[in-house]
Amino acid sequence: MYIKVVPCLCERMTNWNVVGIFTAVDMSENRTGNAPPVLGPEIYSPWRASRLGCITESLEENLLLELVGDPKGLDVLDVGCGDGDLAFSLAESGACVVGVDPSEGMIDKAREMAELRNSTATFQCDEGESLSFDEARFDLVLAKTILCFVDDAPMVFSEMARVLRPNGRLVIGELGRWSFWALQRYIRGRFGSRLWRRGNSWTSAQLRTMAEDAGFTVTEIRGSVFYPRWAFAARVMSRFDEPLGRMTTFGAAFIAMAATKDGFAS
Repeated sequence: MYIKVVPCLCERMTNWNVVGIFTAVDMSENRTGNAPPVLGPEIYSPWRASRLGCITESLEENLLLELVGDPKGLDVLDVGCGDGDLAFSLAESGACVVGVDPSEGMIDKAREMAELRNSTATFQCDEGESLSFDEARFDLVLAKTILCFVDDAPMVFSEMARVLRPNGRLVIGELGRWSFWALQRYIRGRFGSRLWRRGNSWTSAQLRTMAEDAGFTVTEIRGSVFYPRWAFAARVMSRFDEPLGRMTTFGAAFIAMAATKDGFAS
């Protein structure tokens, strides 16, 4: 089992501990207009530096890496790679990793960090609904919270299936629909947030259906982040996250799924 423990950097910026990362995106709505939001590295840095963000990111990333297993020798595509955190972990474990993200700022930051870390991971701008890779290019596709604002989520699954080799694996993590966090986003959407009026969250059944329709066989679905958006609750409840996630996805703010592409020729 491959597990990465993400250290908490600090406990500054207590306002982030209460409202979390997407409040900062809400505040930038006037700049993005009706276009889908493109998150930059300036959003993630303070979130990860907060106690709530540190605990939450650690749980989510450790779960995804557990589902990935040993990536040594695999050709891996990280869709929605952000600033490259997961891509670097996979590359350090021996994978050949390409990270893609629609945000030029994120890709610039990922390339900067790759140079500083002397990482073999490479990065480029790309869209999940129209990936610019040949068919059957990768052994593994990893994707974290890429479906929040896409117009055609089934197309994203189809594209990930297209670039995977037969019997290749998909590991995806998305925002769960039945959780305290989803309720807060829903309330913000009802009371003026254009961002969350158009934002998407998902049930495990919806993710399974989209995966199976795209030609995947789902092998495992797990939940994570069962606490409300509060640092104290995260500290207390995070120890119960793994056993809860193995039992149910109801109440989980994050849902992870592993699936295998059916082994027929493309």
